[in-house]
Amino acid sequence: MHLGTLLLCVFALMSCSDKPLSFNSVDITGAEYARDLVWRDKAGLEHHLQDAKGQLVLVFFGYTQCPDVCPTSLSELKAIKASLGESGKKIKALFITVDPERDSQEVLDAYVANFGEDFSGVSLPAEQLKLAAKEFKVFYQKTPGPTPTSYGIEHTAGFYVYDTHGQLRLFVRYGTPQESLMKDLQMLLEHA
Repeated sequence: MHLGTLLLCVFALMSCSDKPLSFNSVDITGAEYARDLVWRDKAGLEHHLQDAKGQLVLVFFGYTQCPDVCPTSLSELKAIKASLGESGKKIKALFITVDPERDSQEVLDAYVANFGEDFSGVSLPAEQLKLAAKEFKVFYQKTPGPTPTSYGIEHTAGFYVYDTHGQLRLFVRYGTPQESLMKDLQMLLEHA
């Protein structure tokens, strides 16, 4: 084959290569934080984010007595999963409480059951929660209420999205339109 023809073929193949994905959410592919999360279930078995390879995993830090942000975010994700049909079954959500004092595992299990079987609640001991929040760059702080047990908690609101290979890909800010998030998740599922 002539050298000129060979070079044309190489350039043609290079131009056909996959273009980088363009997301609506914040693309944090390659970030050096939020690399893993370790927790124990009620049976005492240890779990890692990496255990869910083959699924998109969305991680959200919140608490069950949150009046608006948490239930809205989880409800929107539930609707997205339903809209995606069979593909939606490949999406798993981890809801990590920033209120381990009130959110026992039993409370979390009952709360996330409202959103679907692919939603899991995680309650970490206070010190482990501090480390996880630091690793995920998540802020949380108690705000006083009318009684000592009716406090609120200010917290970072958004989903961390891991692709089907267990790689951190996106941060989805609270308030991102539902359709935009659905398109991002579809794109990750299609390019798995």
